[in-house]
Amino acid sequence: NAVEYINTLFPTEQALEEAQKAIQQLFGKIKDIKDKAEKSEQMVKEITRDIKQLDHAKRHLTTSITTLNHLHMLAGGVDSLEAMTRKRQYGEVANLLQGVVNVLEHFQKYMGIPQIRQLSERVKAAQSELGTQILADFEETFPAQGSKKSGGPSIVLRDACLVANVLDPRIKQEIIKKFIRQHLSEYLVLFQENQDVAWLDKIDRRYAWIKRQLVDYEEKYGRMFPEEWCMTERIAVEFCHITRTELAKLMRARAREIEVKLLLFAIQRTTNFEGLLAKRFSGCTLNNGPGKKPETPLEPTNPFLEDESGEDNVSEKDEDLDRKPKAPDNPFHGIVSKCFEPHLYVYIESQDKNLGELIDRFVADFRAQGPPKSGTDEGGAVLPSCADLFVYYKKCMVQCSQLSTGEPMIALTTIFQKYLREYAWKILSGNLPKTSTSSGGLTISSLLKEKEGSEVTKFTMEELCLICSILSTAEYCLATTQQLEEKLKEKVDKPLMERINLTGEMDTFSTVISNSIQLLVQDLDAACDPALTAMSKMPWQSVEHVGDQSPYVTSVIMHIKQNVPIIRDNLASTRKYFTQFCIKFTNSFIPKFINHLFRCKPISMVGAEQLLLDTHSLKTVLLDLPSIGSQVVRKAPASYTKIVVKGMTRAEMILKVVMAPHEPSVVFVDNYIKLLADSNPETFQKILDMKGLKRSEQSTMLELFRQRLPNPPSGPDAGPSLSFSAPTPEQESSRIRKLEKLIKKRIQ
Repeated sequence: NAVEYINTLFPTEQALEEAQKAIQQLFGKIKDIKDKAEKSEQMVKEITRDIKQLDHAKRHLTTSITTLNHLHMLAGGVDSLEAMTRKRQYGEVANLLQGVVNVLEHFQKYMGIPQIRQLSERVKAAQSELGTQILADFEETFPAQGSKKSGGPSIVLRDACLVANVLDPRIKQEIIKKFIRQHLSEYLVLFQENQDVAWLDKIDRRYAWIKRQLVDYEEKYGRMFPEEWCMTERIAVEFCHITRTELAKLMRARAREIEVKLLLFAIQRTTNFEGLLAKRFSGCTLNNGPGKKPETPLEPTNPFLEDESGEDNVSEKDEDLDRKPKAPDNPFHGIVSKCFEPHLYVYIESQDKNLGELIDRFVADFRAQGPPKSGTDEGGAVLPSCADLFVYYKKCMVQCSQLSTGEPMIALTTIFQKYLREYAWKILSGNLPKTSTSSGGLTISSLLKEKEGSEVTKFTMEELCLICSILSTAEYCLATTQQLEEKLKEKVDKPLMERINLTGEMDTFSTVISNSIQLLVQDLDAACDPALTAMSKMPWQSVEHVGDQSPYVTSVIMHIKQNVPIIRDNLASTRKYFTQFCIKFTNSFIPKFINHLFRCKPISMVGAEQLLLDTHSLKTVLLDLPSIGSQVVRKAPASYTKIVVKGMTRAEMILKVVMAPHEPSVVFVDNYIKLLADSNPETFQKILDMKGLKRSEQSTMLELFRQRLPNPPSGPDAGPSLSFSAPTPEQESSRIRKLEKLIKKRIQ
């Protein structure tokens, strides 16, 4: 077994020889297969070479046959074309010519062959002859001078138009040009400059004439020209170009005869005609039609266009200035009406005159009707003339925006500015009451049993209502003028937008508002002056006990309750300006009250307590000022409350300093610096005068004040000497607490 296994692993010499023979046989078979493959490949190449030769021969033969056919067609077509041209058989020519031209394109690379070149020249000659012949036929049928031949269009000319589509485009354009010129020749004769019907007052006849001509064309020649030529639209467009040129020339010659009504009549009729064209035609010939190319129509951005029919139904305070512009899609806009733009100065001058008369009428009506009556719905309302003015502005904008968005709009804007200022001056500022009729004022000194009397001049309720009405009107004008500026900028050409600026007019109305508020403040302020004067003249040193509020406080409150509710009710629609009035009055009254407070000298301790009680009463009234006398109590604005609290607290601090004992001096000075935080020696001097100190004592106090001023006590480490609760002024502090309790009891 071991021997057999070894023989298996190591074959014998005989086995090796057999293996080598097998390998040699395998190589022999592979070589035979390879030789056969090479022979097959050679055979395929020979077969393929023959097929390629056959393919080339077939292709060349096909090309030759096709070329010969084309040549035959071209030669026959040229002969037929020449024959048909001589016989004016345009119907057959139209189809044949296009085929000949298409066939000739196949011979472009053979133009070096004399025969082919000759055929090409014959085709061009035939085309040229056709063009000349067709133009002559049209000239004969529609001569440039004289009337058209009677009868409808001929079939020959209809077929000639089909041929013109294949010929040079200039032939088609020449046919269109000559036909339109001949068709409109009568128009030039009928509406010459020296004819009565040529003037603007009979402009309707121009448009009526072209309407008849278009109807006549449709009936007689509508089928003669191909539909894609758009001949009806081309006639209308050329009519518009001629009309614009003729009207411009005529208006230059007779410019002095143009009146605004006549101009607007002509413009209205013309824009109506342009709108009719837009409904009837697409405007496809405006860029490629014969004649002068019309100017690109200006994009209309009139914000009132959609409400033009109802423009008279505008409410007083709800103008349509905020409407979005709705631009009509009219490619014919301005194609004729553009000629009126150089003469729009007549319209602008007319609007200048009309607005001047309107302002004068407003002034006369105001004088006749008088100011708004108090206690009525008119009090404090916007003046009706304001709405009338802006309604008229709207009408002007509608008209002008339809005519031009260029320089005429700038000129109209200038007119608007002029009369906005005049309205502000003549109607608003001019009617603000300057001085009121003297009425029986409350004599404060009589209340105090003094012999001196004073007379207060106050505005009547009607005058207060008038001021509020003017203020509301100015506010409305301010807001509407801002909208007006925005809409004018939207409608005018973009390069001109920067020239529209109504800021000056808005500032004018802002000034009217400010002056109106100031008048209301001055009136109430002046009414309170006698009471404050009486306060400063009272013998405060002789007051023996603290009672109810002083008569001067009652007088001030009375005037406030008389004026403020009227003003608030009449400014209900302009709440922010009522708040401004309250703030301005407070800013005026409180400093004046403090100044009169300094004049109350000398003041006893009881007198100071009474003044402190009065000051607190006034503070309470001022805090309640925005809603005083109103059934609906509103919280006063924080900005207003802050002003009242700050100002009246200063007045209370002044009185507390006066009530404090001046001994020891250091404590008094430190408390003054702490409470008032005023480094002005003059203010400190006034406090000393109110306390009734002698000059020698005042000098010492002032010197001490200057010494203590650089290092005023502050913070929690200042010590008890800075407070009125210090042991020394204990009695005075107790009296102040009692006074505060009394004030709280009165408030409840």
